[in-house]
Amino acid sequence: MKVYFISGLGADSRVFKHIHLPPGFHPVYLEWIKPLNRESLASYALRLSAGINPAEPFALVGLSLGGMIATEMAKLYVPEQVIIISSVPSVLSLPRYYLIGGRLNLHKIIPVSFFKKASFIKRFFTAETSGDKKLIREMIQQCDAAFIRWGMQAIVTWKNTDVPKRLIHIHGSQDFILPKRFAKATHVISRGGHLMVMTHAAEINAILEKTLKQSAAATM
Repeated sequence: MKVYFISGLGADSRVFKHIHLPPGFHPVYLEWIKPLNRESLASYALRLSAGINPAEPFALVGLSLGGMIATEMAKLYVPEQVIIISSVPSVLSLPRYYLIGGRLNLHKIIPVSFFKKASFIKRFFTAETSGDKKLIREMIQQCDAAFIRWGMQAIVTWKNTDVPKRLIHIHGSQDFILPKRFAKATHVISRGGHLMVMTHAAEINAILEKTLKQSAAATM
C-alpha cells in the first residue's frame, strides 16, 4: 500500500527522515506546489492530490499544515487511513486566537522574516539533535516567503468542519504551535513538541505500524 506524506509549513519531505513504514507499505512524498493567489486549502488540496493514484488502496499522513490538507483530500477520495501529526482536522480545533488574529490580518502585518528568525532562535531550546537542528534551519531558510505567507492566510481562513471517519490523530503534549488542549487527539506523545516527528520518531513509528497493518488487514 502506498502512504502519501505531506509535510508542514516551512518544511519539506526531509522532515520525515526518521519516519519508517513497516514492510509492505511504500512512502510517497507529495512536495509542495506553488499556490494560486488567495487559494483556499480545499482548492490547493485538490491540485496537490494529482500526485495520488486513487485507483489503488492508499493512506495519508500529514504533518501540521499537511494534516489539514490531508483532511481536505479525504473528502475527495477514500483513503484507507488518514493520519495527522501535530495538526488539527477541523477549523473547530484551531486556537481561537488564530482566528481572531486572522480577522485582524496580523499574519499580513508581521514580516515572514520574523517567523523565520523566531524558528531559528527556538532551536536553542528544543530537543532535536544538532544534525536535525541544522536540517530544520535549512528547510526554513529555503522555504519561499510567499508560500509561508499563503499558508498562514489559508489556515486562518480555513472553512472545514468535517472530520475524516478513518482518522488517527497523533499530538504532542508540549505542542505550543497547536496546543493539545484544543485538539481531540487519539494518541498523545508525552513531552512531544510540534516537530516530534524528529524527536519522538520511535513512538510515532510504532503507532504508524500498528495503524497501517490494521487498515491493510481490514481491506483483505
